[in-house]
Order: sequence, then C-alpha cells, then structure tokens
Amino acid sequence: MADVKQTNRLGVIGGLGPMATAYFLERIVDMTDAESDQGHLDMLIYHVPSIPDRTRYILDRSQASPVLPMIRIGQTLAGQQVCCIAIPCITAHYFHDELSQAIGCPILHAIRATADYLGDARVACAGILATDGTLAGNLFQAELAERGIRCVTPPGSKQELVMDLIYRDIKAGRPPRMDRFAEVSDTLRRQGAEVVLLGCTELSLIKRGRDIGHGFLDVLDILACTALTACAIAKKPFCRDLIT
Repeated sequence: MADVKQTNRLGVIGGLGPMATAYFLERIVDMTDAESDQGHLDMLIYHVPSIPDRTRYILDRSQASPVLPMIRIGQTLAGQQVCCIAIPCITAHYFHDELSQAIGCPILHAIRATADYLGDARVACAGILATDGTLAGNLFQAELAERGIRCVTPPGSKQELVMDLIYRDIKAGRPPRMDRFAEVSDTLRRQGAEVVLLGCTELSLIKRGRDIGHGFLDVLDILACTALTACAIAKKPFCRDLIT
C-alpha cells in the first residue's frame, strides 16, 4: 500500500478510564492498513482521568458534572481543527447531544454505529454488558429498538457482577475475574442473546490478550473502526468482521 498523505486528524477526549484510552489507541493502530508511519492516523489526545465519573452523575450519586470538562476539551480540539472527536467511554454517550451542540464538531457515536453493525449482520437479539449509567440511560436499548433488534440485559445480581468487573477489577488495575465474566455472558445467552456486546470500554480490556470465545462484539472496536472511516484512513480486512 502506498504512503498516505494525512489530511484529517482525530480528536480524542480520553482518560475515561485511562487504560481504555490506551487500548483505543492500540486498536486504531492495529486496524490501520499502513506500510509506514505516515500512513497512520494523526490524533490529538487529551488524557484527563480527573473528569468526574459518568455513572455516578447519571444516577444522581454525585453532583460533580463530567459535562463541562468534556465540553472544554472538545472546544479546544475543535479549535485545533480536528475533523471529528471520539470519546472512548460508552457511558459518556449519555451526553452526546449536549456535547455536540456545545462543541460544534462532529462527535462519533459508538452506540449508534454498533446498532448499525448489528443490523447489517442481521442479529436479532443482543446482550448488553455495560455500566449501570449506560443501562439506566437506555442508550443501547433505544438504538437497537429502532433497528428492530431485541436486547437483553443482566438481571440485578448479575449486573452487580458486571459493575464489579468494571470498577473493582479493571478500573482498580486488577485482573478481571473471568469466572464472573463467563457467568454473566452465559446468562445473556440463555436469555436469547446471539451476540454479547462489550458495551463498556473497561470490558473491552478483557479481550486484550485473551480468547473470550465466540459471539462477542467489542463496542470500542466499532468506535475505532468508525474513526478510521470518518478520517478516510484505510482499514485492514479483518475490520469487516468484528464479531468474535
């Protein structure tokens, strides 16, 4: 493949959480079809883990708003002439419309892109592994319903296991307890899920260096793929089939 002259660059509001942002960068590089440094995507990344927790704010467990810090970073990126912005935090998509209006630069929508991908793949039912904030915001449910895709979510005690994986394991820098991941995933399969969504960027890290089996779709991979397309960067062939 010939060298590509960069004409677009991606802005990233990162640090939500820190390792998920690092993995997003890794996936962008892995997915890019390039034979030299110059064929890869230019990115401006603001890594700001001090942004308040999104789920706690959505559930009224904290008055510290994550919105204003994200708006300030987004406006800075817009002023630096990025062509679009990615936020590698699925729960932050709860604020997508508000952020888009205030920032005035296209913000990629990972959840919408995931629903489109599942629709194209003719998936009839998807299971959702995500934070309490994402589920309470009805983010995946609404987008999937628009495309006629049924969705299932973990029942109460199983959702507690998901939150433990996200907050007590991965965000805390500990190895994920894979028995809990398997337990919740199997529950969603029994509820009819054909594909289980890794719908939190911390959960994306579970598949980093691990074989998690068949029938999973990482929403962070969808976001990375969408970013490359938006920035007119060639993707490797495996990007056409992201369901494990």
